[in-house]
Amino acid sequence: MTTAPERLGAVELAEAYYVALSGLSRRTADRVQLLWRELDRRDLTGSWEALVGPRIVETVTAGQAAAAALADPYLSGVVAADGADPAVGSRVRPGAFAGYAADGRSLESLLYLPVVTTKQAIGAGMSDVDAMMRGLNQLLRMAASEVTDASRSATGAGITGRRTIQGYIRIATSPCCARCAILSGKEFGWNRGFQRHPRCDCVHMPATLIARGRGGRGRGLPDRPGTVTNAKDYFNSLSRRDQDRIFTIAGARAIRDGADITSVVNARRGMYTADAYRRRVAATREGTTRRGAFYRAERRRVEERTGTRFARDRIEARRGLPGFQLRTPRLLPEEIYRLAATRDEAIAMLRRFGYID
Repeated sequence: MTTAPERLGAVELAEAYYVALSGLSRRTADRVQLLWRELDRRDLTGSWEALVGPRIVETVTAGQAAAAALADPYLSGVVAADGADPAVGSRVRPGAFAGYAADGRSLESLLYLPVVTTKQAIGAGMSDVDAMMRGLNQLLRMAASEVTDASRSATGAGITGRRTIQGYIRIATSPCCARCAILSGKEFGWNRGFQRHPRCDCVHMPATLIARGRGGRGRGLPDRPGTVTNAKDYFNSLSRRDQDRIFTIAGARAIRDGADITSVVNARRGMYTADAYRRRVAATREGTTRRGAFYRAERRRVEERTGTRFARDRIEARRGLPGFQLRTPRLLPEEIYRLAATRDEAIAMLRRFGYID
């Protein structure tokens, strides 16, 4: 088993890796900003193609290669901290992760988009200065994101190439969004993709002793300043204003009322509107599939109310048991608060729709 000191060493390495990657991403963005200033506002396309564009692409490509090069030393350090042999397994080729965008297109094509944005803003009547600033902000986000994505891709490839690594634990740093908060500290198998959004700065922490596909929480992860390993602890550390901003006003209220933080955040993934209770309501598809918690809870509730036994699987269906059809939309927390007349009613509805026990 991994001892607490070894795991602490691994977390410290993940933090150091994050700091190094953030610094590299920031330096790349700083260099790109200086180059953007050399654009000729009177001939944006011409000055981009002649000089500025190729230098920006070269800068981002170099940043990607440098970020990818961080992967092997980081992985070796974590593997050693876990008591395994860091020399076992394949090594990453940093250059293979540079020169193209995360979505597969060429960097030249991606990084030219801020020029298009600037031209459109000027055409819409914006001043040259404001239009250039809008294009620059877009370019900085792209440059930083591509450097970070190259590092993640390289780390993922390195994890796959080292058979001593069974998976990884996702680590988020504070502040982070609600989605990253509930994923942070969770274990994933080596072949599970790293879900990320624009400007996401979560990182992998390789794990040598977890079972592939378990999908549990990283064991023995210490609580450290700036590192999110428990979403509820992270929520409680925020001011009320930041809770409302990050988790939405209704979502934060539901969590403060005792709702499960993961259920509240996941509910927003499958948002839709439906006609129910003689009105138009905001609902979610999260948890409503046959294996979903809300689906199973509703099936049990209807069984208890009607005395009917519904089929759990195809075998029981072939035996003549009726199938259960979910007809009740699962309301979002904000819809619950809109409909509930009292606090007790709101709590009862939160319980009914699977947000609290």
